[in-house]
Amino acid sequence: MATLQVIAIVVLVILFLFGFRVVNQYQRAVKFRLGKYAGTLQPGLRWIIPFIEWIVKVDVRVIAADIPSQEVITKDNVPMKVNGVVFFKVTHADKAVLEVEEYRYAISQLAQSALRDMTGKAELDSVLAKREEIGNQIQKVVDSETDPWGIKVTDVKIKDIELPENMKRAMAHQAEAERDRRARIINAEAEKLVSDFE
Repeated sequence: MATLQVIAIVVLVILFLFGFRVVNQYQRAVKFRLGKYAGTLQPGLRWIIPFIEWIVKVDVRVIAADIPSQEVITKDNVPMKVNGVVFFKVTHADKAVLEVEEYRYAISQLAQSALRDMTGKAELDSVLAKREEIGNQIQKVVDSETDPWGIKVTDVKIKDIELPENMKRAMAHQAEAERDRRARIINAEAEKLVSDFE
């Protein structure tokens, strides 16, 4: 009988110890009890009821997610490839777990769609000259969509814009022609100054 009590005590101690969890400073733990949301655990050493409760840890640091490269046609019908990066952080861990299946993937898809829409509405010169402004517009769109998920989008940056080779050549010729025009104007003004002094 005594050995049975010892075994029972050992099993209870093991079960008790098995319930301890460590939540890091940069995490929050969403707790479930028999499948139902039972609260959010703050950082530190926490205890849950083994086999009845479990936790899902959520990183609350700023996360950078790539916006994959995609084909876009601008308002002035120029095809190009564009990619970027979206920065976000989880503000409400419970919503990030309960309201959306895989928030990182969902944000990446939202940002990709918004990037395509914004660059498609702008002309090529505007996309090249106003990257930051377009990034801010995308950030506002994605942030409003992710607010119900407890996620704050802090920034969106357009990284690379890849133009077709013929467009690159045309732009290089245009820049060269502009430099030649300026050089001719400077030469003409210099000649005029010289003739005025003579």
